Amino acid sequence: MSDNRMATSLMTFAEALNSALDYSMRTNPNVVLLGEDIGKPSGGIYKVTQNLEERYGAQRVRTTPISEQGIIGLGTGLALCGKRPVVEIMLMDYLTVASDQLVNHAAKLRYTTDGVTRVPLTVRMHVGGGTMGGAQHSQSLESWLTHIPGLNIVMPSTPEDARGLLLSCINNDDPCVMLECIELLWSRERQPVPTGNQQIPLGKARVRRTGDDITLVAYGRSVTWCLHAAERAAQRFGIRCEVIDLRSLTPLDLPLVLYSARKTRRVLVAHAANQFCGYGAEIACLITEVLHSSLLHPVVRVGSLRSPVPYSTTLEQLHTPDAELIFGKIMNIFNLRESD
Repeated sequence: MSDNRMATSLMTFAEALNSALDYSMRTNPNVVLLGEDIGKPSGGIYKVTQNLEERYGAQRVRTTPISEQGIIGLGTGLALCGKRPVVEIMLMDYLTVASDQLVNHAAKLRYTTDGVTRVPLTVRMHVGGGTMGGAQHSQSLESWLTHIPGLNIVMPSTPEDARGLLLSCINNDDPCVMLECIELLWSRERQPVPTGNQQIPLGKARVRRTGDDITLVAYGRSVTWCLHAAERAAQRFGIRCEVIDLRSLTPLDLPLVLYSARKTRRVLVAHAANQFCGYGAEIACLITEVLHSSLLHPVVRVGSLRSPVPYSTTLEQLHTPDAELIFGKIMNIFNLRESD
């Protein structure tokens, strides 16, 4: 009797990303890495590229100058020449500098060449706050990118998804942006992660917790907030929350979201980005357009306050949503109070 179980290893979020890069470079000589401080000895701020230059050489692991536009431009050029570059933008805030090359060139080349040209470029960006990064190093700007046709955008919440989604991005023939939450990159929690070529398809969400009273839709670090809020709602009021981890923002697994929303008839969408004009607004709109007559409550959005991210830890906690805020919103949806 054959054993089809895939080998796994305990990894942190950052170690899972490192494993995906190592596997890709070992199995495909066209995979190259570009970014600031990614080579020896540091291996990047979060050690995601640690030891890769030692294994594969400086020709394939290129430490670049501090020029985000140049990094994306070089990556795009390498992709056009048959390579599969994985470029690192140290913080998503620097997208403001790199956006011309990414938005006006990498994302458009397949369209403007009538499909002749493909750009198998993967851009890794560290995103979000929670680490006293301040106003210019803590922004979650994923809604900017999801607005751009031609880009695939993924945002994992677990080490397993981080590795599987990064492998899929590297093997995709179109530009992909991998958003890596800073809080998760710093986490030392280890979880079982497959060590082979287990790719997670883009556009496939995952149900993290089943329930039939309300659907909580999340991605990135907000998935953990929703899971904690769901557990508290179950213990306190017996509310059965279904938690959906989108994983992929574009393409979006709308069928799964709608399936769950039809079942529960109540939906809350949570993310760390600003609530105003955030990605959750699109999810809420899509659900409402299809299910407006059957929902028991308007779709509720949870996001950060409309202000720059504060440097102070105390102020940032007030600015950013968490499990407590999501739990309070769940109570509001069901017209409950703590005293009930």
